[in-house]
Amino acid sequence: MIDPIALEVARNRLAGIADEMGAVLRRTAYSPNIKERMDCSAAVFVADGEMLAQAEHIPVHLGSMPASVAAVLERFGAEPGVQYAVNDPYAGGTHLNDLTLVRPVFLGSQLVGWAANRAHHADVGGEAPGSMPVHATTVDQEGIRVSPMPAVRDGAWLPEFLEPFLEATRTPAERLGDLSAQLGANEVGARRLAEMARREGVEGFHRLASALLSYGERRMAAALAELVDGTFGFEDVMEWGDRDVRIRVAVTIDGDTLTADFTGSDPQIPANFNAVEAVTRSCLYYAVRVATDPTIPTNGGCYRRVRLIAPEGTIVNARPPAAVAAGNVETSQRIADVLLGALAQAAPDRVPAASQGTMNNVLVGNDRFAYYETVGGGQGGRPTKPGQSGIHTGMTNTKNTPIESLEVHYPFRVTRYTIRRGSGGAGRFRGGDGIEREIEFGEPAVVSLLGERRRHAPWGLHGGEPGACGEDWLIRPGRPPERLPGKVTLEVRPGDRLLVRTPGGGGWGRPD
Repeated sequence: MIDPIALEVARNRLAGIADEMGAVLRRTAYSPNIKERMDCSAAVFVADGEMLAQAEHIPVHLGSMPASVAAVLERFGAEPGVQYAVNDPYAGGTHLNDLTLVRPVFLGSQLVGWAANRAHHADVGGEAPGSMPVHATTVDQEGIRVSPMPAVRDGAWLPEFLEPFLEATRTPAERLGDLSAQLGANEVGARRLAEMARREGVEGFHRLASALLSYGERRMAAALAELVDGTFGFEDVMEWGDRDVRIRVAVTIDGDTLTADFTGSDPQIPANFNAVEAVTRSCLYYAVRVATDPTIPTNGGCYRRVRLIAPEGTIVNARPPAAVAAGNVETSQRIADVLLGALAQAAPDRVPAASQGTMNNVLVGNDRFAYYETVGGGQGGRPTKPGQSGIHTGMTNTKNTPIESLEVHYPFRVTRYTIRRGSGGAGRFRGGDGIEREIEFGEPAVVSLLGERRRHAPWGLHGGEPGACGEDWLIRPGRPPERLPGKVTLEVRPGDRLLVRTPGGGGWGRPD
């Protein structure tokens, strides 16, 4: 038996370790994408790889990071002084830009646990700057693949990892700076975890960790037991040109367990928004927390009562060598939407209407620089209050790049940045509004856009009205504005402007 006060102190201390790791990563990173947008996450794990605690970073990172630790454990076990790298979506990763660094933590000769962090690198050598080419049909078109491998030994980078990684990217100095920040973040996490194990004793630490995992499981079981039993279905679509790609789920709640079955979702496609199973699992964990109790400790124990069925070869569990860059950033949002749509039937007083349902990815670059941005939008109206405007929602939790940072680091000028008034859906509680952001280019570059909800609006809930669809416009001097597809790669010249108008959130409840 563990004293409840001691358990709560330990839970907060472990979450604090993950928070500190994230702070070190952000404050020492080179790229605005990590330093300013905070496109990174950190967590700590028990010796067998189950997540012990995480910071409140990015849902799509955190729910899938256990797969990276598991891949390292399966292939290498744990060796003192070594950190392992992985970004391969089919071997513990999600998409190639997100590189995970995994470090075992020892006290003497005893394995205490693991520290790991994931960061989105703005370019990893894909066929278009930013490494998320819209035309990609295979993962190798999206950049360098790093299957689990040793990357650091005794604090020094191993050339067999570092040299190919840096040679592949358009921005090697920036990549090295971000990698070094990841290394430092894991060192801080390992030091703090070892200090805690030293204080408790290794066996005492393992008992405490086991108690925390069991506590998370009990809390989730109790929360699921409060929901209505039954099977609840929902479906929505991804936009692929003029075609719709269906994602379907049936969520079954049976007492204190939950099963999400994606049977009936469309097969994987020759495009880059297939999702791997780890991404779908992240979405499930996120949606279950929204519909139950967000105060439940975020560890592997709380997901022991949650089961995923994702048929292989579908849009939600792609087989190699399918391209997957947008599966992590766009399809994840739709998977979360369909899960929340199903769970709204079991927990109508807890689930909001659909938020913007996209990350509005903007990638710009040439041989000199690579810029990556996701632009916030409207949050869905909530059961007790309106949705928020101009924020990131769902499977992401990043910030927008500040204008000052963007203009210092890149050859751009921000000519418009405002709330897109009236884009949220009407309802008893209105959906939040999207954003209008316009940038003017100062030198030739290649632009890639990966966005959703350009044809199908974010849905309202319980009689609320849908939010506005997103829009993307290219404005060239002396020409009429050109409406762009939601997914496109194009070349721009100095003086061209790109206007992104992001979707609003759906309304909740019938308007008065």
